[in-house]
Amino acid sequence: MSAMRVVTWNLWWRFGPWEQRQKAILAVLRELRPDVVGLQEVWSAGTENLAEWLAGELGLHWAWAPSPASERWQRRIGEPGVEVGNAVLSRWPVLDQAVLRLPAPEEIDDGRLAFHARLAGPSYDIPFFTTHLTSAPTASAVRCQQVTALAEFVAAHRSGTDFPPIITGDFNAWPDSDEIRKFGGYKTAPAAAGQLFLDAWEYAEPGAASATWDPANPYVGVSPAVRIDYIHLGLSESSDLGHVLGVRRAGDGPVDGVWPSDHAAVVADLKSTRD
Repeated sequence: MSAMRVVTWNLWWRFGPWEQRQKAILAVLRELRPDVVGLQEVWSAGTENLAEWLAGELGLHWAWAPSPASERWQRRIGEPGVEVGNAVLSRWPVLDQAVLRLPAPEEIDDGRLAFHARLAGPSYDIPFFTTHLTSAPTASAVRCQQVTALAEFVAAHRSGTDFPPIITGDFNAWPDSDEIRKFGGYKTAPAAAGQLFLDAWEYAEPGAASATWDPANPYVGVSPAVRIDYIHLGLSESSDLGHVLGVRRAGDGPVDGVWPSDHAAVVADLKSTRD
């Protein structure tokens, strides 16, 4: 049985000891040997881009979508000219890409995106997505609007292949939240008609450590331990392509004394060929 390894990870932009963290991020990804990675809070400054550097070190293709409101992030650390965005790393070439700016009220709109990259997989084109939803704890209603836009975006870019869409990202939402239930569409009415998305963590080993936002990480501070990062899969009635073979978290400890990010990554192995 052939499998593909998918990772989602928020890389915490240029916060904290970002130069040391960059090396730790690379070390984790090198050990994981992923086929496809969805990244959030990726920085770009001048001729340097974190996704491009990671792709070069790992021998992967890459694509990047900058936020249209990076200046809101720059004010937080006093570094003008540094962009923030989403990125995809892929073992296979990127055939096409598209960007959606997610809806948000002006006062909290810091340019969150959904990013689509269609990948030339070994047997099928792979419709791959990565996103980063609004982070305000009280903004569940905004995130509900964002997952509706996201589901419609996926619907517009998933056709033309038998492989189900893979949606990764930092949803900034607990698993039982309205927005996660709405996006899944199998515990309540779906965000977009006919669009059902399965949380890969449904296949995790019982009792496995799941928190991707964890106060054990010194960058997190005082917070409940909770999973807010997800790999979702479009459901297919015609085949078991994309079936989850295993899922776990990674990047959940220091590397040479440095934690790679304020988030842990989620890693899923998916069935990539038909029986």
